[in-house]
Amino acid sequence: MIVALIAVCEIGFWVLLAAGLAARYLLRMDRTGIALLLCEPLLEVVLLAVTALDLKHGAEPNWTHGLAALYIGYTAGHGHRTVQWLDGHAAHRLAGAPRPAGPPRYGMARARHEGRVWLGTLTAAVVATVLLQIAAWYVDDPGRTGPLESWRWVAWRAAGIHGLIALTYVIWPKRAPEGPPADPVPGDRQREGSRR
Repeated sequence: MIVALIAVCEIGFWVLLAAGLAARYLLRMDRTGIALLLCEPLLEVVLLAVTALDLKHGAEPNWTHGLAALYIGYTAGHGHRTVQWLDGHAAHRLAGAPRPAGPPRYGMARARHEGRVWLGTLTAAVVATVLLQIAAWYVDDPGRTGPLESWRWVAWRAAGIHGLIALTYVIWPKRAPEGPPADPVPGDRQREGSRR
């Protein structure tokens, strides 16, 4: 049941996102669009409540409860950035706004960008860990909470790997390609010839 609810929440996320952007940019109903976009966190609240009720009614803690915590953590860490990115592209395509700037491609600017994205993954790990710990306290049976504890390591392993990848952009910053030497301006070429 929890896996099905996660799927429903994920589909609901994209449906609400599409409806919010359509209302905002196609129908020119800005407030309605924003209201629909602000409803998206309610999906995670529903998932959290159903997961807690499932545990309260005696369900054995298992991988589905851990996956629900990771899903909620991911949404907390990366949901806002995803919505903001899609909103910028929708504004560009549907409302004539300028094309949103992409992430920096080179140097320390790219490293800072990767660091900010990693902070989203770190937030996701913290939220998932807190939810899993609350679930373990709620169940209050160390013999049954093993699957919940193993998901904490999944969350922190993902954050650690992503952190190492982000760190490579600091240690080995990507350099901009060197272009061919610029041709002199035609007037400069004539002046050079007259000097000879």
